Amino acid sequence: MQRLPVKTSLFFLLLFPCGLYAQNVSNIATQQTVETDTSAQKDLIDVAKSLFKIKPKKIKEERGKKIYFSILPVSSTVPGGSGRALVTSTTAAMYLGPRKTTNLSSVTFTPYWNLGNRFGLPLRSTMWLPDNKWVIQGDTRFLVYPQYTWGLGSKALNPAPTLVDYKYIRFYQSALKRIKPYFFAGLGYNLDYRFNIKTEDPNVDLKQYTNYEYGTGSNSFSSGITFNLLYDTRSNSINPLPGMYGNLVYRVNPKFLGSNDSWSSLYLDVRKYISMNPSKPDQQNTLAFWTYLWATLGNKTPYLDLPSIGWDPANRSGRGIDQNRYRGRSLFYAESEYRRDITNNGLLGFVVFANVNTVSGSGDMFSSWKPAVGTGLRVKFNKSSNTNIGVDYGTSKGYNSFSFSLGETF
Repeated sequence: MQRLPVKTSLFFLLLFPCGLYAQNVSNIATQQTVETDTSAQKDLIDVAKSLFKIKPKKIKEERGKKIYFSILPVSSTVPGGSGRALVTSTTAAMYLGPRKTTNLSSVTFTPYWNLGNRFGLPLRSTMWLPDNKWVIQGDTRFLVYPQYTWGLGSKALNPAPTLVDYKYIRFYQSALKRIKPYFFAGLGYNLDYRFNIKTEDPNVDLKQYTNYEYGTGSNSFSSGITFNLLYDTRSNSINPLPGMYGNLVYRVNPKFLGSNDSWSSLYLDVRKYISMNPSKPDQQNTLAFWTYLWATLGNKTPYLDLPSIGWDPANRSGRGIDQNRYRGRSLFYAESEYRRDITNNGLLGFVVFANVNTVSGSGDMFSSWKPAVGTGLRVKFNKSSNTNIGVDYGTSKGYNSFSFSLGETF
């Protein structure tokens, strides 16, 4: 079994975004304490009001109680080889404390159904308590999830995929307390339960196909405690302003909490946002960088819990690459994106992006890089929460796809 070069990977990951630009904390504080003037901007709500001659009455707003909803019903291709699906993404954004000292909280519910044997009920939330003293993060899902798998490594021994069907329950919760400005630490609990695991072809055994022992039976149960560190200077995670984000999650899954086998993992995520025109903060002109390292630190990690492209916490990585295409005991990922308004009122915008990933499992981890590129259109849905509808097209060797989203990819 190949050993992960953890020290080399961590060193590169930490230096990659930090070397781009130094972060001035005092400037960020100024950005977060000044509310954005949206009077000159336009969103789809404004367009609807204009088309249908809607003149809403003025409603007295309760301080700190207003919720901004964004809803996107679409028919989209779902990753992993299950064809098209009906997808409805609903995002609710709200302030749980004074706007000058509290980040924008968000709850996203994205149910989907392919009119057949695949559907999902995912609910994700990030709640900033008053004055950012605490941040509560949640991720709860129930999925019926047939999906192709290619085995381990960038050069998998089985180039022809096999369809694996299973039901999946996820329950992630964490609470982090502010230690210093923008820096948080806390604990969490993660549960991953996959059951009725089976291949589409009864003659194909998942254990033999993957040549991997753990989690390739009919059930896989992982239950663990997480230790979390967070550094976040963004005031809005739906559409991040210039700033920086760093997240470190160390997960331990002991048998006494119910796990089939004891194993642990490390997830390190760093993002950097650079304004190309700081004098006009109301106009989108931003360079964004994202990189993460995801590594298992034990030999008994269940197969479906191993690092895999598109299975980062928010399932946003690998645009232009089929989800699950590359899986290994460790995964390194990097992406850059340029975001720009097309219209001065912010209604329309575009992005161009490129990403690359490499996984361990077959040969040297850093000897096989898998790139993808793409572009996308942005339409402002709700200017109050700065929520965009995103339509992206991505392509890589042998694969291309369209994706729809509410909010930016990262």
